[in-house]
Amino acid sequence: MSRRAVPDRRPVALTIAGSDSGGGAGIQADLKTMEAHGVFGTSAVTSVTAQHTRGVESTHVLPVEEVDAQVAAVREDFDVRAVKTGMLATTPIVERVTAHLGDWDVPTVVDPVMVATSGDRLLASEAEAAYAALLREATLVTPNADEAGVLTGIDVDDEAAMQQAGEALVETGVDAALVKGGHVDTDRVVDLLVTADGTRRFEGDRVDTVATHGSGCTLSSAVAAGLAQGASLEEAVEAGVTFVRRAVRYPLDVGEGPGAVHHLVDLRDRAARHATSEAVEGVVDRLVAAPTARAIVPEVGLNVAGATPYAEAPAAVAAVEGRITRTVSGIRPNRGVRFGASSHVARFLLSAREFVPAYRFAANCRYDDRVERALEGLDWTVASFDRGREPTADEEASTMGWGAKRAFEGASETPPVAVVDDGDVGKEPMTRVLAADAETLGDRLLALAAAVADA
Repeated sequence: MSRRAVPDRRPVALTIAGSDSGGGAGIQADLKTMEAHGVFGTSAVTSVTAQHTRGVESTHVLPVEEVDAQVAAVREDFDVRAVKTGMLATTPIVERVTAHLGDWDVPTVVDPVMVATSGDRLLASEAEAAYAALLREATLVTPNADEAGVLTGIDVDDEAAMQQAGEALVETGVDAALVKGGHVDTDRVVDLLVTADGTRRFEGDRVDTVATHGSGCTLSSAVAAGLAQGASLEEAVEAGVTFVRRAVRYPLDVGEGPGAVHHLVDLRDRAARHATSEAVEGVVDRLVAAPTARAIVPEVGLNVAGATPYAEAPAAVAAVEGRITRTVSGIRPNRGVRFGASSHVARFLLSAREFVPAYRFAANCRYDDRVERALEGLDWTVASFDRGREPTADEEASTMGWGAKRAFEGASETPPVAVVDDGDVGKEPMTRVLAADAETLGDRLLALAAAVADA
């Protein structure tokens, strides 16, 4: 017998852009990003580039009639909810795309692709002027500092100039301008969303990487996907900026060049949540079954935490809700494992990952004379920090970040697997044990418990 099909309806978006044979930018990046956001991506290819992670070898621009035919075919058959434009290459293509948008009531994100990350030019200089008409039909334009300078004549070298360029772009008729600050020399990355109603500022940490190939395409596609799903412009931009910052933080190590941003980073992270939660549960089960585990549970309770591979906040860290506490006969978890259940251990783990990215699991254990003697007998690298010397605020997030920094920067070449602090006024001394995988964490906790029991 045949099985019944169960169709999956999804909003549709269209990307009009060039092909990147290296897969990191262009049409390829757009379609990956749209799919990762739950949107069905369609495409109109404007040009074909022979490209890899080191640069662009050659470019072949398609005849404008072929570009027009692709857009017309998609329009005729699909209920397109958003459009994104990327590499348009020539004046005739820019003008033909502008004509389509002029009689098409659909939100449009224009990524004014002019120069590749490698420095190779992707837009004919005479086509730059044609963008003025295109922007009048667009919902959002997403230039980096260099592109904003070409479009406005403003030297975009600081945040004030970004604001000025954004306002100048809005004056051309585009609804909004997202001026990206990745190329601006600042300690932190600032992106400005400028509209006629005001400016929304997005600020984040700068990531020490050159693997940013495809970041512009990925951001504009993420925003277009949000618009296709019915999000407001500000909601779509905020989600897109957050998404790309994680995609840049965890780049794909492919090719002999810098690599590319991770277009599926959120999808892969979500897919890992169940396995991460199960791994934490496995460690908890091992502890509960161990007769000696009671010896390492601190007064405040022990917690086991596991971070997803791309975790950026405690919400992506699974832990025991209510911690694990001692009983007359052993230990027991107060409740089950869920994401976001830990603040203390999760923040320390996330801070430790800045120094050892492979660390994904951690637990907080008691620290006293017996634990100290047990640690001395184990073949572990142990680091420490003194909370009493913390120079700034006493908030937990600050303490965990500062403590991890002190412990790891002061450690030997071998990363510590245990970090000790003596506590402070009102704070219980603690040992934090770290591992790259759950099985290793479980082994270390049981080894420590056995050593404490014998101490």
